[in-house]
Amino acid sequence: MEKTLLPQKQWEAIQVGGSPKNQAILYWYTRIRFKIARLLYKYFKLLPDEAIARSTTLLLSHAKKHVADLYIAHNLGALSAAVKAAQAHHAKCGFDAEDFHRYENADNQNHPIVKLNTLIENTYIPQIDYLTASSPLTSAAYSQIFNRGCPVILNVLPKTKNKQFFSNNAILRIFWFSQTIGDNRGIETIIEALNISDNKFELHLLGSVDLQYAETLKNQLAINKSQIHFHSPITPEKLPAFASQFDIGIASETGFSKNNKYALSNKIFTYIQTGLVTIASDTPAQKELLTKYPNIGSLYRIGNASQLAAVLDQYQNDRNLLLVQKTAAFDLGQSALNWEVEGKKLLALIRSTFEV
Repeated sequence: MEKTLLPQKQWEAIQVGGSPKNQAILYWYTRIRFKIARLLYKYFKLLPDEAIARSTTLLLSHAKKHVADLYIAHNLGALSAAVKAAQAHHAKCGFDAEDFHRYENADNQNHPIVKLNTLIENTYIPQIDYLTASSPLTSAAYSQIFNRGCPVILNVLPKTKNKQFFSNNAILRIFWFSQTIGDNRGIETIIEALNISDNKFELHLLGSVDLQYAETLKNQLAINKSQIHFHSPITPEKLPAFASQFDIGIASETGFSKNNKYALSNKIFTYIQTGLVTIASDTPAQKELLTKYPNIGSLYRIGNASQLAAVLDQYQNDRNLLLVQKTAAFDLGQSALNWEVEGKKLLALIRSTFEV
């Protein structure tokens, strides 16, 4: 995906750490180094910066070679590199927290990854010049922990140029996407809801999928195999046009961790931006969003296939409601929930950072 996307950008992208197909020796070296660092941290609490991500050390080395006024990290593996590079060049640094990282994998405070993530956050977030979060609940959590402002910058798309989505399909088409199609994502509940419903729907899943898991979904869980369709990953710039061919987008988060409860994923904003009705599980963050904008979709209780089936049937039986909510979603994406709005917030924050 990056090979297709990055050449179109006006800035230079530098890959560090290699990959199995590109700089394989470097890739395997960093993997071995990373595993050793994980073991040293696990048993002796040594090298936490190296244990947080495979390429953190190389990332710092490259970052220091580039003199900048501002260094920005987007994940915990880049956080220490951004802070140290900024300190080396007497520059500013910021952290755009796309997740509530300390509880990204689990809620148990004694979980080794939770401990490591917490240590990295507690060490470096106090040293950054600004902190943002991608959802209101994540922002509130970080603000409380670090006793500092944490503005919300939503993970939204630019405005959509075409509006060719208002014609409803004869059989309603449901869309779900992520980088990975896997368990603990709520997909099983969606398929169970399709099995319960008396109506026929198509479920389209986009992302990388293990063949065995795909076999389980389509041939073991689904009663009607022809309802399930898999699509290979596509580049981000192609996603809006691809999504616009569907009627309903499902955000089926299971709330398995605090991060999953607090997050507003890019999928839910993609649905809004491309004019799909959003059906979302009632995680706290998604419930808050759908309560604020009730005319763009519906909620269902996490794991409740019967309730999800009833919601789907409502849209199948009331096509006017479907059209009204698709239109409202598209209008909301064009007026408020888009990068043209959120980008201005980020630029204003950066300007204020340099004014201090």
